[in-house]
Amino acid sequence: EGFSSVKCFLSLYRFQACVYFASVFQAMSCGIHYLASVFMAVTPNFVCGFPGNVSSVLFHNSSASSIEDIWTLWTSTENYIVVQLENGEIWELDQCSRSKREVNLDLAYEYKGNKSVFPCSDGFLYDDTKWKSTVVTQWDLVCDREWLAKLIQPMFMLGVLIGAVIFGDIADRLGRQRVIWFTSAGQFVFGIAVAFTFDYYSFVIVRFLLAMVSSGYLVVAFVYVTEFVGIKARTWASMHVHAFFAMGIMIVALVGFLARTWWVYQIFLSIATLPFVLCCWMLPETPFWLLSEERYEDAQKVIDTMARWNKVSTPCKVSELFSVQQDDLASGRTGDDDTSSAKKHNILDLFCNWQIARRTITVWLIWFTGSLGYYVFSLSSVSLGGNEYLNLFLIGAVELPCYIIACVAMDKLGRRNTLIPFLILSALICVLIMFIPQDFNILIILANMAGKFSIGVAFGLIYLYTAELYPTIVRSLAVGSGSMMCRVGSVVAPFCVYLRSVWIFMPLLLVGIMALLSGILTIMLPETLGKPLTNTLVEATEMGRNKKSSSEKTPPAPSGAELEKIEMFGQEKVSTDK
Repeated sequence: EGFSSVKCFLSLYRFQACVYFASVFQAMSCGIHYLASVFMAVTPNFVCGFPGNVSSVLFHNSSASSIEDIWTLWTSTENYIVVQLENGEIWELDQCSRSKREVNLDLAYEYKGNKSVFPCSDGFLYDDTKWKSTVVTQWDLVCDREWLAKLIQPMFMLGVLIGAVIFGDIADRLGRQRVIWFTSAGQFVFGIAVAFTFDYYSFVIVRFLLAMVSSGYLVVAFVYVTEFVGIKARTWASMHVHAFFAMGIMIVALVGFLARTWWVYQIFLSIATLPFVLCCWMLPETPFWLLSEERYEDAQKVIDTMARWNKVSTPCKVSELFSVQQDDLASGRTGDDDTSSAKKHNILDLFCNWQIARRTITVWLIWFTGSLGYYVFSLSSVSLGGNEYLNLFLIGAVELPCYIIACVAMDKLGRRNTLIPFLILSALICVLIMFIPQDFNILIILANMAGKFSIGVAFGLIYLYTAELYPTIVRSLAVGSGSMMCRVGSVVAPFCVYLRSVWIFMPLLLVGIMALLSGILTIMLPETLGKPLTNTLVEATEMGRNKKSSSEKTPPAPSGAELEKIEMFGQEKVSTDK
């Protein structure tokens, strides 16, 4: 049924298909910038610099004429290198300090005599066999400045959070089209500007702005495509916005393999979606937003264009549809005067009673866990051993089938019955990885791919499930608050990955605990497959308590044609963000 809906969408709705693929193409750019730091801010092996020219280098029992020949033997950060300068001085080089031997005897690795310890005032020497230059080597973000390097990804994710809030509101005020234009151009301009920043602080500031426009585009693009795509293909279309995001991650791996200098790498990533920037001005405004702003003539022009593309001989007239809606609204007012003064709802309505409060806490936890697991598996992929570029590519590629599985499973098994097993499965995979010997690199990578697959299914499903769990009066509020928890998870994820320095399995342990807890709590959520959307908090509460009473008291679900009419004038806008 899902595949036939997509085929119908592609064959009958040519205009919507073109708009959809043009819009989601730029979603790849969001995936690119979100994960670009995995190679841009990598820390290679390094030791303290030395004052003078080297005549010989010693590392354990191996000797060489230059430090570059020693890096292949470097196995631990606790190692040190012994160098003899041309003036006869012998120095021991650690990562964050250097020691000068007081007695210059024969060059030997072990030394029991007196040493004078000095700071790394001559800079650092970096292993450039893999990466010619990174932002860490550019600005010496090591030792006492290491915390600055660890702030790069969290600061970007903070920009994601703020950008989603700002541009989501601007899109409702000024229109989707203008925000798509601005954020698309912003991604290109700020992406290129990052490569030409002159110090660490300007780098972080420009990356923060890049994060804001990237997040803003992803949020608005999701709303944009859902307002153009019909009901039959909407689930598949909205889910596969995430698939294009995953393709961006795969591009990061490919460009990272080809470009080993960080600013060249950043430029190539930024120009990857330049074709969209050049043609995005051709995208029209959505009829829904135009109607909400009472710009009926402009809406009619877009509808007429859609009709020509789709070869519809008799396009609908906005004036006719609007007159029908006005009659319905008038009859509704005469039937019930109380509806004219709608109550304004706030976040506290999501905790109005124990049933709804428990549901909200569970849903928020799933949003947080999904985002946390998604980025922990993605950011950790380059540290699994083997080829880090192939690892990241596979971690991105595994998302493509996971969204297809999610779409099929949620329609066949149900939302809750799909969410529970995949959350628990991701927790079990986290535990399994802890017991895999570290020498089994291939098995570890496959297990991490399975973990990313499981958490990806849950992460993609929770958007629709949240909208169905809450009544109309607080639905947007529920999805918006859940999306905020998702962004909090994305901010926390980099710090979670840094806990590998405490214990290599600490990030997996935390994700596993959160996923298991989320999976258990999800059991208490009601199934929403095949059930009509609720309109009041009373109906939503009854859906959780008694399935039979809920189905009896709630009016039957509207037909597809009725939903199309309802959406034309009262569509709810749901934002999303990775």
